[in-house]
Amino acid sequence: MTLGSAHELVDVHAHFVTESYVATARAAGHEHPNGMPGWPRWSEEEHLGLMDRGGISKTMLSLVTPGTHFGDDLAARRLTREVNEFGAELSRRRPARFGHFASLTLPDVEGALAEAAYALDELGADGLTVSTNSHGRYLGDPLFESLWAELDRRRAIVFVHPTSPPRHEAITVGLPRPVLEFIFDSARAAVNLVFNGVASRYPGISWIFPHGGGALPLLAARLDQSCGFIEGLGGPPDISVREQLGRFWYDIAGTPFPDQVPALAGAFGTERMLYGSDYCWFPVQGVLTQIESIDAAAPPDDRETWRELTTRNARRLLPRATGDQLS
Repeated sequence: MTLGSAHELVDVHAHFVTESYVATARAAGHEHPNGMPGWPRWSEEEHLGLMDRGGISKTMLSLVTPGTHFGDDLAARRLTREVNEFGAELSRRRPARFGHFASLTLPDVEGALAEAAYALDELGADGLTVSTNSHGRYLGDPLFESLWAELDRRRAIVFVHPTSPPRHEAITVGLPRPVLEFIFDSARAAVNLVFNGVASRYPGISWIFPHGGGALPLLAARLDQSCGFIEGLGGPPDISVREQLGRFWYDIAGTPFPDQVPALAGAFGTERMLYGSDYCWFPVQGVLTQIESIDAAAPPDDRETWRELTTRNARRLLPRATGDQLS
């Protein structure tokens, strides 16, 4: 059965893994990535089958946490190029179904600059993906300034995927990190971008945060208020924290209803809300159940459904990747 096929979804948050990549990550000590029981399996055929069943017209693929940098810059550059070539080849072979957000080598900035240029100019990547922190360095770290300046010049799309926070061993209460810590690390990374001035200095970058922004919708008012009364924060900024956070894009991967989407819409509106499945780290049946919840939810207004709204937003953000297929 195909769900909601009359209004097909654009999935901006889905993942692939390759046997070679998993073997390399395991050799680097990631047998249980981010505390998960093990690695997921991914195949092109199963992914296409899920898309057909869920009414997903096109998927933007990315390879995410634990990333491609396991301690050695040169090895990270080789592995990053390998996975990016794989994603690009799949996108070239099935352009109507798959797009690609290319990986970078952070915290190796020199390698990241070279790979961003290659991915965007030679491979035709639709955007880039980074982690919320790279070996403990968050996105507002001055180390990354030259990278953001270049991506701002290119008006790049940057998909920010959560990863384990520093010293996670002390705070995870035995849970896999995606259950709880990913939600907070997304919020931490977004706030880091705003309070370190990256978001305002480089407005040409389109940042995508997954899982409804994690804890951000509940923190927006508190962050604005804090600027006014905490000594040392410099008083209220010209552009409020809420307004700056509202300029980011947010996908609704995870459990969008009954709580996540209403909180996100209440904090930042719906004009930058996108669909995300989180497959293959989220299993097929979980994705289908998630889509059923989206289709069953009360629509955002009397003009369109959540499918139509998120697809319309995706076409605005990714016109080259989606325009020909979603007329």
